[in-house]
Amino acid sequence: MTFPQIQQANGRRTFALWLGALALVMGLVAASYAMGQGSSLDTDGDGLVSYTELLMAMPDMTETDFATLDADESGALDADELNAAQEAGIIPAG
Repeated sequence: MTFPQIQQANGRRTFALWLGALALVMGLVAASYAMGQGSSLDTDGDGLVSYTELLMAMPDMTETDFATLDADESGALDADELNAAQEAGIIPAG
């Protein structure tokens, strides 16, 4: 392998590493953005939004409405459930 070929191979590896790092950062930013509303509602920082936490932001929310949003019936809303509620216009996008 000649020196220019080595330089070219190293350049491709450097570019691939840079591209992978960029993809990782973009993924983290997207996840952070997606949880933006959830994190402002999640007052105890456990990564979930309880009925009580949602009630603080949306006093008109009923337990029945909350149960409808809680698709997995866990008693709290996760990121997917919050996103679905935002897309349906039930919870304002934050």
